[in-house]
Amino acid sequence: MSWYEDGIERLRKGFSSGRTRSLEFRTSELTSLIRLLSENEDFICEALHKDLRKCKFETMVSEIKFTKNEAIYALNNLRGWTEPESVVKPFAMKLDQCFIQKQPLGLVLIIGAWNYPLQLTLTPLIGAISAGNCAIIKPSEISPHTSDLLVRLLPKYLDKECFAVIPGGPDETSYLLTFPFDKIFFTGSPAIGRLVLKAAAEHLTPVTL
Repeated sequence: MSWYEDGIERLRKGFSSGRTRSLEFRTSELTSLIRLLSENEDFICEALHKDLRKCKFETMVSEIKFTKNEAIYALNNLRGWTEPESVVKPFAMKLDQCFIQKQPLGLVLIIGAWNYPLQLTLTPLIGAISAGNCAIIKPSEISPHTSDLLVRLLPKYLDKECFAVIPGGPDETSYLLTFPFDKIFFTGSPAIGRLVLKAAAEHLTPVTL
């Protein structure tokens, strides 16, 4: 069994255990992600400079602080997002209790972009964590130093039974897309977006492009 089968099975078991659903778990993982950003600023700036020649100021503002603020916003609103939402009841259901309870989808695949390789990879992850999902993160191979950094850092800060990072190029991404996911989040070109959507259609997987 390859890492793909083994890793996906492990993450699905992590989701099936129910651990990602609790408010405590989501809060803990988001807090850990903020800690990752705060404790590794120099490494992140170095990686982005090697990949894209971004200066430290640009990286701090558009990558680190932007992503950190997204996580803080999620933390501040998490309880409200998870509470049942009241709905107007039709006459025939006046005696019933009616509400909307948002539920996590399951295993999410996040395919990041090269031009903002931290922000456009971790902000969808923040959404996945906030919604109670597990996730596989596929950073862009065009920003290899940032990709390698995410491969090293994310397992140190996030629950390895619920989150994983897979490096690689088009071949690895294409193979990954043959597996069924519960949601795919992709940022990139229209041409690749069509391929992602076509692969997702095989499993009727909802996609955000």
